[in-house]
Amino acid sequence: MMQLLDHAWVAIIAPVLAAGAIAVVGHRAKSFAPVLALVGALTTLAVAMAGVTALFQADPHGVGPIADGGWEWFKVGGTALRLLWALDGLAAWMLLVVGVVAAAVVVFSTGYLAGDGGWVRYFALVSLFTGSMNLLVLADSLTALFIGWELVGACSFLLIGHWFERPSAARAAMKAFLTTRVGDIGLLVAIAALWSACGSDSFAEVFDKLPSLPSPTVNVVALGLAIGAMGKSAQFPLHAWLPDAMEGPTPVSALIHAATMVASGVYLGVRVWPVFEVSAPARDLLLVTGVVSALGAALIATLQRDIKKVLAYSTISQLGFMFAALGAKAPVAAFFHLVTHAAFKGLLFLTSGSVIHGSGTQDLHEMRGLRRDMPLTFGAWVVGALALSGIPPLAGFFSKDAVLDSVWNHAPLAGGVLFVASALTALYMARATRLAFFGVSGADTHVHESGPSMLLPLAALGSAALVAGLAGGPVARAIGHDSEPLVPAVALIALGMAAVSSVAGWSMAPDPQADLAHQRSLGRFGVALANAFWWDRLVERSIVAPAVGVSRVLWAWGDRLAVDGLVHGIARLTESAASALRSLHRGDAQVYATTMAAAVALMLAATVWLGR
Repeated sequence: MMQLLDHAWVAIIAPVLAAGAIAVVGHRAKSFAPVLALVGALTTLAVAMAGVTALFQADPHGVGPIADGGWEWFKVGGTALRLLWALDGLAAWMLLVVGVVAAAVVVFSTGYLAGDGGWVRYFALVSLFTGSMNLLVLADSLTALFIGWELVGACSFLLIGHWFERPSAARAAMKAFLTTRVGDIGLLVAIAALWSACGSDSFAEVFDKLPSLPSPTVNVVALGLAIGAMGKSAQFPLHAWLPDAMEGPTPVSALIHAATMVASGVYLGVRVWPVFEVSAPARDLLLVTGVVSALGAALIATLQRDIKKVLAYSTISQLGFMFAALGAKAPVAAFFHLVTHAAFKGLLFLTSGSVIHGSGTQDLHEMRGLRRDMPLTFGAWVVGALALSGIPPLAGFFSKDAVLDSVWNHAPLAGGVLFVASALTALYMARATRLAFFGVSGADTHVHESGPSMLLPLAALGSAALVAGLAGGPVARAIGHDSEPLVPAVALIALGMAAVSSVAGWSMAPDPQADLAHQRSLGRFGVALANAFWWDRLVERSIVAPAVGVSRVLWAWGDRLAVDGLVHGIARLTESAASALRSLHRGDAQVYATTMAAAVALMLAATVWLGR
């Protein structure tokens, strides 16, 4: 095991090499594509398991790296850019999340995407994403982290647009790419400021020099990191890309947009926690952003008809819980909820994929009664829904209550809002469950249960959703903290609100007609929820349209008149001069001789005059 830990970087290299091998040989042997992708995922899982096992055998309060290393990328003068990696407790648990979900998604995809025309490209990109995510997780320097950060964004763009022949998928991919780039500007500014202030890109060296940095510099760095995290984790106001990302294949939604990349903003917050710990403005931004995202996305999810968009807005909401915990000085609660959320939200997304595969629709109003024909998928969905709703003894009960307790103690108003968001979670999951799985079937096509390749990953993630709540203590110790005991009052209040909300959600949607009637009864507010508060329209009118208008003016006046005018003017001037000179070339030897003699005379006269 120690030999594997000393070479933990294979978790990065193996999936990347698998991606290259799939791209080279996949078209000639398509059956090898998922096998190679699974090898990369299992390598990640092996390194993670070795790391977690080492944690249990080490000093329970030790937070130093289990193994580390790195390479010098290039050197300019006395400045070297280094790609450093380290496997510590935080990285080991995050690698475990990536490895489990990636392996489940690869196996599930073999059934879900059977016969897909982009089979080879899909598995190559999934494998490349896994390696890139592992680089982000294991990074021990700013340079390595930023490379992994951008690579996972590129893979997300390509996988959202997997079915690029559909205009909606192409637009969604571009929207995700551009929106997350806005956040990445903040991250890049933070990295540049840290490099300038500290003269190093190593986390350890940066953290050592933090106490000597002026407060304005620390705040700029922390705010830049917070903005970068908000963009990647789809937090308000950079949240609208995630629901549209559901245009990609459902397994991609489970891997990237529920469990791993979309949670990397939270992981970044925990990784650079010493920076946030000394910056109150950045923590306040995280708290406000998290609370607004948690409540707003939960409200929107209550009236969505697309089963994947219900889960997408749920993901934004749950990530908001994690951001609020970071803002409340509770990184342990935030990361613990990240770990459990990966299990049950990955389960729910894959279950929704099984539902879509078996029923042929994503519309909750067109499903109905699926529990009869898809009993195993129904069982998996119930486990995930109960875990997400915070029902004991499933994982979400322990991690969400830890977040609620920490935020309530830090800022009671924010904690109260999160209690409401938690109750809404149970409401929209009860509504979705009744619409999809109960009542008289409304599917137009023959409904069928999924095959073993899709059901086995559901069983694995379902098991994780059942037991992940027990990991609170080990997760806390892995990042240098003692676990906090469950507060009975908080647990009872949250559980009571979840029970009442579940009944309300169940009663509001006995059938599609009643669901629509409920929406109409909410009037303008119901229309606003169904249209996500018209956020896309607001962004289109206030940012996109003005930007397009300015671009057109710059194109017309700056590019066409100024730049093109200058270039074309020089060309026309040259052409005119050439035409004038061309008239001198008549083929007359006497004119040429006279011209040459005159030129020589002028040159001699100029020489004599200049030499006086």
